[in-house]
Amino acid sequence: MRRFIAGIGGLALATTLSQFPEYAQQYTQRLGGAVDELRVITEEFDRAAAEGGLDRATALERYNASNDDFLAGRGTSMSATFQRYDMLSSTLAEIEGAGPVERLQSLPAYLDTDIGRRTLENYQPAVPVTMEGILYAGTGFILGYLALSGLVRFAAMPFRRGRGRIRVTR
Repeated sequence: MRRFIAGIGGLALATTLSQFPEYAQQYTQRLGGAVDELRVITEEFDRAAAEGGLDRATALERYNASNDDFLAGRGTSMSATFQRYDMLSSTLAEIEGAGPVERLQSLPAYLDTDIGRRTLENYQPAVPVTMEGILYAGTGFILGYLALSGLVRFAAMPFRRGRGRIRVTR
């Protein structure tokens, strides 16, 4: 009975962990799309500033120095856009350079971002056919099996009879 329950635990964790590579792939696609769009906005702003004889910093200073609240607000918004572009570009570079274990260790960061939450909301499970997916599934099975096997064994300890006891005969 213990092996059966442990096997179910192993299969459950194997199924769960095998989905991580697919989640990471979907997250990376969304992140790449966001970076691409922010790159277009950034390059367009820089090009317009250059045509006006300005660099980005000077153009933003002009926006922010304006007495017009709308223009000042646009300057603040563009500054935030550039910061987000830099942050997301850096994150994308880290993910693309990370190995399977490093990506798993970064999972909390994936879930903590706006892109991570949207990825999770729209996540589509997939059958793991890559070596990475198979390794995650195998690791999940072993960990789930061992964890539930140990839990069942621990829970059954009070109900074991006579094993390990020394019998005194007269």
